[in-house]
Amino acid sequence: MDRRELIKHIALLTGVAVAGSEFFLSGCKSRDKHSVGLFNEKDILFFDEVAETILPKTNTPGAKDAGVGKFIAFYSIDCYDELQRKTLKEGISKLNEASEKMHKVSFMEATASQKQNLLIATDAEAKKYNDNRSKESPPHYFTLMKQLTLLGFFTSKPGATQVLRYVPVPGKYEGCIEYKEGETSWA
Repeated sequence: MDRRELIKHIALLTGVAVAGSEFFLSGCKSRDKHSVGLFNEKDILFFDEVAETILPKTNTPGAKDAGVGKFIAFYSIDCYDELQRKTLKEGISKLNEASEKMHKVSFMEATASQKQNLLIATDAEAKKYNDNRSKESPPHYFTLMKQLTLLGFFTSKPGATQVLRYVPVPGKYEGCIEYKEGETSWA
């Protein structure tokens, strides 16, 4: 094989590898760009609404501003066992059923006060359930939602910097601090 033919083959093979890679990788792409594991875009929007009802936007950011819905989906996939994820997923339909029963509309269609009343009632139900549950059974679905809402919000940038008191670490530099005789040194 001469040099020119070898270069043609190399160019052809590397060109196909680069040009054809998109074809092979397209099979790995999700059809729903916002799906996370077993949670789809609707589920994430549902989590956002629940979280926003728990931590609404006032003069400070709310849970939607912090993207808590996506956090709940990602965190549960990464850190919860299958039974807890299943409980969380079933909680979406149970909360919708409770909303239909209480207000004759789905949770997403309910007004802010209806959502708040429903979550207060569901929280009371969750406390009773968790007090009487066995060690093998998972926590109540609303307990999982509420815990993830609080964790997701207060570890987010808006929650940590605009709601909590924020002191950046390591802090500001103070080059000249007076030393007192016998004082221990800094760690």
